[in-house]
Amino acid sequence: MSEVAARPLLRVADLHVRVGGSHILQGVGFEVPQTGVTAILGRNGVGKTTTLKALIGLVPRQGVIELDGTDITRWSTARTVRSGVGYVPEDREVFAGLTVEENLRLVGGDTGADAPVVRELFPDLVARRSQKAGTLSGGQQQMVALARVLLRDNRILLIDEPTKGLAPKLVTEVADVLAQVARTVPVLLVEQNLPLVRRIADDVVVIDGGSVVHRSTAGALLADQARTTELLGVALRQPSSALSGDRP
Repeated sequence: MSEVAARPLLRVADLHVRVGGSHILQGVGFEVPQTGVTAILGRNGVGKTTTLKALIGLVPRQGVIELDGTDITRWSTARTVRSGVGYVPEDREVFAGLTVEENLRLVGGDTGADAPVVRELFPDLVARRSQKAGTLSGGQQQMVALARVLLRDNRILLIDEPTKGLAPKLVTEVADVLAQVARTVPVLLVEQNLPLVRRIADDVVVIDGGSVVHRSTAGALLADQARTTELLGVALRQPSSALSGDRP
């Protein structure tokens, strides 16, 4: 294996974030490989979303953030996005007054619902291209947010709780999309749905109190019920039929 192939795509070391006098991240460190899904897990309020915001440059940060061997810690958010870091925030941030087509075309260029990636992964959005985004369901808005970021040339995707508040059927649809996306673009995923994590994640990073307290493969952690409960405060239930089965 070559040195480039062995090198992680994203390396985070001693990452600190202080906001409003609170020391939110306290030396977070982990790596994201060149392929697959890495899930960030943890109880509410431990710093998962702040970690993604720090990586994209939305909060003040100190430490080391390397993208494919290049230190991007001091880069602006705009430069980081231009370098190929895609970000889908927790609250989706679609433009409610614009149509689906207009939301997608905000990416720039000759994009929109006719783009191959949209037609392949989001056929429902093609049918709803003229509908105002604010009238879509929560799951459909999540699809718009995912589609919009996928219209860029991404080297890695940072995705924050994409299934939060969604009905089980829509959770399954989002899981299918993420599994397909991860075949070509590595994904760093914040997610609380453990059956979904078990289905699509390769590796997990657990944060507690602003620090990383566990790193392993997803299978190793989630096969250990006692350890999962200790770290996350919840036990992994048997997967629903919608999220059961082998990983794609």
